[in-house]
Amino acid sequence: MQAWQVHENGEPSEVMRLEDVERPTPGDGQVLLRVRAANINFPDVLMVRGHYQVRPPLPFTPGVEICGETEDGRRVIANPALPYGGFAEYAVADAAALLPAPESLDDAEAAALHIGYQTGWFGLHRRAHLEAGETLLVHAAAGGVGSAAVQLGKAAGATVIGVVGGAEKAAVARELGCDVVIDRRAEDVVGAVKEATGGRGADVIYDPVGGEAYTQSAKVVAFEGRIVVVGFASGTIPSPALNHALVKNYSILGLHWGLYNTKNPKLVQHCHEQLTELAARGAIRPLVSERVPLDGAAAAVQRVGDGVTTGRVTVVPTLENGATA
Repeated sequence: MQAWQVHENGEPSEVMRLEDVERPTPGDGQVLLRVRAANINFPDVLMVRGHYQVRPPLPFTPGVEICGETEDGRRVIANPALPYGGFAEYAVADAAALLPAPESLDDAEAAALHIGYQTGWFGLHRRAHLEAGETLLVHAAAGGVGSAAVQLGKAAGATVIGVVGGAEKAAVARELGCDVVIDRRAEDVVGAVKEATGGRGADVIYDPVGGEAYTQSAKVVAFEGRIVVVGFASGTIPSPALNHALVKNYSILGLHWGLYNTKNPKLVQHCHEQLTELAARGAIRPLVSERVPLDGAAAAVQRVGDGVTTGRVTVVPTLENGATA
């Protein structure tokens, strides 16, 4: 089969190689899956660079989120068991963790429903307890993680403010349903949020960016607000001033979705049921901006790493060479 291999860490466009390799052999409790679609996540970029907390042995195939097909023909959503990741024609995954792919979504959309939407659901509902009528601020609102949070926030009845970088991403955020869109490149984020909220600030802030975005969050979080720390796409991990959290009465909530797979897997299943129901009634639908063939995966992973994409970019091995859909 064909699979992308990483023999040394570095930039995806430089170190990912498409090679002919043997199909992986499932271990105990694992299944072999034909990859129908593999979604690109920022952790894939970090893993290729060697900057992620999980470091699979070299060589490895990246790709942590797929829609696959079992040997008996079932469409499932899975997190491949590294080093046999999803940017390949076949992958392996733990049988106990397979989730049914929603019938309402195509393969690329189903692949994109998992990590980003689970993270959003756990962050907004399990950690921050977002309520209808509250104001939700989402950083990087046009990205894969942010776009999921925007849709989930709207589905929960919140007023959603989206922060983006650039006019193109601002247009995407509006299409996603943001009530207010702030272009951080052209506007003062702090001033714009305070103006939009009448000086009150945002009840819940969803931050997958870190760095300057977190600094802005601390300035615009409302009384008894909640900042959900999801990741550090900016590359800068902030150091919160806890005295500020004390005097302003807000909470800083960490969210590592992967922990639920080991600490409370039943919640992951419950979350998937909730997401499937929301997708079935059209309340959420993953924004798949690009579908690329297998031989375009390295370039696509690089674009995600460079921060120039919107929504989700998905690798579809069955697409013909050079085709996009």
